[in-house]
Amino acid sequence: MTYQTSERPRPTDLRNVNLADPSVHAELDLTQMWRRLRAEDPVLWHDHVPGQQGFWVVSRHADVMDAYRRPQDFGSAAGNVMDTLLHGGDSSSGRMLAVSDGEQHREVRRVVQRGFSAKMLDELGHSTRISTRKLVTEAVERGSCDFAKDVAARIPIALICQLLGVPEADSTYLMELANSAMGSDAPGQTLRDAQLAQSEILVYFTKHARQLRAAPGNDLVSMLVTSEIDGRPLPADVIVFNCYSLVLGGDETARLGMVGGLVALTEHPDQWKRFKDGDIPVELLVEEVMRWTTPAVHVARTALRDTELGGRRIAEGDVVTLWNTSANWDDAVFTAPEVFDGSRRPNRHVSFGFGPHFCVGAQLGRIELAALFEALRDEVSHVEVTGPIGRFYSNFLNGITSLPVELRR
Repeated sequence: MTYQTSERPRPTDLRNVNLADPSVHAELDLTQMWRRLRAEDPVLWHDHVPGQQGFWVVSRHADVMDAYRRPQDFGSAAGNVMDTLLHGGDSSSGRMLAVSDGEQHREVRRVVQRGFSAKMLDELGHSTRISTRKLVTEAVERGSCDFAKDVAARIPIALICQLLGVPEADSTYLMELANSAMGSDAPGQTLRDAQLAQSEILVYFTKHARQLRAAPGNDLVSMLVTSEIDGRPLPADVIVFNCYSLVLGGDETARLGMVGGLVALTEHPDQWKRFKDGDIPVELLVEEVMRWTTPAVHVARTALRDTELGGRRIAEGDVVTLWNTSANWDDAVFTAPEVFDGSRRPNRHVSFGFGPHFCVGAQLGRIELAALFEALRDEVSHVEVTGPIGRFYSNFLNGITSLPVELRR
């Protein structure tokens, strides 16, 4: 494999960096900055941007894990993304799993998890392996493609549509909305653009849930519209908001992990060879890809009371951002974290979160990534990046939106 790209600038001082700015994450390499913060100020108050609300920046693995374990102190109901909390909170509070706490979160999660039964996962895994191998084979036959758009983007959205009973014909439409809702492949997208895309996803699933309530099938949405909590049907807005969450979380995380994983293998040909030779199990490779790429760079919480984290006093109401992208490279936890090691074990990455809000679709993401890397291993001998890559402009998601490649059998 061969790979070519230009180096991105590496700031070391957070006082020159606005972590709320999407271009910072797309255009700068923050590795050295995170290393310095973990060593010198692992729980830092970020308040140097005029006109912008301050927030805590948590960079050390131990402190990130501590906050994940303490939902009684660091709540999700007001929102779980920095932008949302800095602009007044999440409108789906208390109805979507990701932005609910306590008993409400536990009850809805219990219902949603029933849709991820072993039988359903087996069926989704089987169909995903078939469709993924077909995509990779077609890309190899063409010789060149944009791997991000022609292969990786089509795998998770197809699986999610199958899970939610969405017609295949609507998958491209939902994928485009998901992209706009969470970020952009170019600078300049406004908060209004994202909100419009989010609204369109909600409208779509309002209609979809109404149709399945009248004629349910074997999909997750049908299960939700026929489920009850304490003898009462799930409210329509709870169903719709959780469909929205599954589309955004399931599509973006897996897709960005896939593209970043291929880039990692091109940059580390020894790991590609070991994987093709059978020295690296696909399950371990998937975990290292998720650590290395960390598609969701942060999650946000609100302090529910005066408390302490990492030796710093946190006031009730403060916004606290937990930086997975830094925690996953913490050398107090990972041996040589700057090394991509497909056989790394143990691998205590936090790319799927931790604690009560651990990603409900984590196993689906692992199935998708495993299907892709197995197909690449079996069908591809050589990958060459043939043009400039495009990066995701977001302060929440990290990854590559365009990756021109030549694939050889």
